[in-house]
Amino acid sequence: MKTKEFKITIHMVSSLDGFIAKKDNSISWFETTDNYEKGVSEQNTEEFLNSIDCYLMGSKTYEHALELSKSYGWAYGDKPTIVLTNRQLTSNKPNIEFYSGNLKSLINNRLKPNYKNVWVAGGAEFTKSLIQQKLADEIRVSILPIILGEGLLFFDNIAQELNLHLIDSIAYKNGMIELHYKIKKE
Repeated sequence: MKTKEFKITIHMVSSLDGFIAKKDNSISWFETTDNYEKGVSEQNTEEFLNSIDCYLMGSKTYEHALELSKSYGWAYGDKPTIVLTNRQLTSNKPNIEFYSGNLKSLINNRLKPNYKNVWVAGGAEFTKSLIQQKLADEIRVSILPIILGEGLLFFDNIAQELNLHLIDSIAYKNGMIELHYKIKKE
């Protein structure tokens, strides 16, 4: 399917202090909630997920998602999922592909001609590469009402300044805040 509009959106769930994982990689803190009466209810999840055409993720995120799928199911459904890795990984799902080539080539030659809305589902190192190579278009951060104090930072050593334009912000009843930014490409 040829598309005219194409975007890559980096999405991450984060603590208020910017951590995306505890040192032990546990996600129990994802269930942290609050009660914010002025907040909105969760959006229509099915409609939202249907708007995503393809997922990209790093290999560590993929392995973590596989482990979580044992308890919660595969979070990415049957959407095409491309895992960036230099390691030999396997999958029993036909929609998962492993890629170890040039990132710009993947995006320009494979993704842009076939998809409209590509979501980066995680990986601090992978996210850093996308930002440094100016390949991402948007950033969405879902900030949970918790301070972890230590762990894996979302934006760790990006080593460049990045100007953003706020598209939207939403406060949810559970205390989560979603920030949606467009990356200014100057």
